[in-house]
Amino acid sequence: HSTVSTTCFFLNFGVFLICSPRQGLRFASTTASLKTETEVDTSENEVVAPNFTNRNPRNLEQMALARKERGWKTTWPKREFWHRLRLERTQHYVEAFVERSNGEVVVSASTREWAIKRHLYSPKGVAACKNLGRVMAQRCLEAGINFVNFKAIIPWEHHCDS
Repeated sequence: HSTVSTTCFFLNFGVFLICSPRQGLRFASTTASLKTETEVDTSENEVVAPNFTNRNPRNLEQMALARKERGWKTTWPKREFWHRLRLERTQHYVEAFVERSNGEVVVSASTREWAIKRHLYSPKGVAACKNLGRVMAQRCLEAGINFVNFKAIIPWEHHCDS
């Protein structure tokens, strides 16, 4: 069983022809001519637009400059926040929600979720609350929420009007 290694070089009018059995035939130019490219004017890149429009609706909120609605002093629960973490414990599960001041739920996690429940000994204990907090922290950071207001919902306070 013999291996034949064939490499051939041809020099013809400033062009190399390189051939090998594995790579086939290819051309390699040896001419030393330089191609002149047209000069690009880069001075336009340094000009800054006088008016900038930020299209991120949460920009002021992320810079902690947005106004919180403060007209909720007499209502319960208060709504002086951008995002609130609401933790609800029932007899069988623990649920956590991050909601906006208008009541819209942005991020949620629960020990009812199989991805969380399968790592827990019990879906309602202190360890479940601790691990649910870790999951919520990661989900909030992935959603771009860095600050939350905390409100624990106690069942007998939840049904009270005052």
